[in-house]
Amino acid sequence: MFGTLFYFLISTFYYTIQQKYLILLQIGVVTILIPIAFFYFLRSFDKADNAMIPDLTQRKIPLLFQGMIIYLLLSNTIKESILPELYFYLLGGLISTFVLFVLVFLKIKASIHLVGISSLTVFVGALSVHYEVNIIPIFAVLVLLNGLIATSRLELNAHTYKEIVFGFFTGFLPQLVLTYFWL
Repeated sequence: MFGTLFYFLISTFYYTIQQKYLILLQIGVVTILIPIAFFYFLRSFDKADNAMIPDLTQRKIPLLFQGMIIYLLLSNTIKESILPELYFYLLGGLISTFVLFVLVFLKIKASIHLVGISSLTVFVGALSVHYEVNIIPIFAVLVLLNGLIATSRLELNAHTYKEIVFGFFTGFLPQLVLTYFWL
């Protein structure tokens, strides 16, 4: 959702207010409302203890579901020919989700919080370069948020340093590689 908001703020393409609202509504429903409902569904069947899903074995179903809804967004809503930057941003999210899913089977826990913020940071930085818009203060805040989120996850004993690093690079690398296709 934040990636889409930044896209509409930074992009120099003209979109009507109705187009922006429609895309934001679709992405909001698919990435916020449906996952919340799905979490409560999992919780009612004792498949998720809490929203942070600290148990590695409980991450499989939510990650699979997340991958499916991102795929649905890519195949039905966000088209490469119309919104290439958002398409590749979400494709990076799909790749990161797949990597997280594989890591669960390898018994490696990665910080999903760091996946999200690091991929958003790369995307916003690439948008800035692509549209030649100076957003250094926003980019600095995002970099700071990377550090604050990593620190908070460590302070809460939710992750180890290794899990923080895995999470950071799981979000960072796919976005960085995919910028080649739209930047």
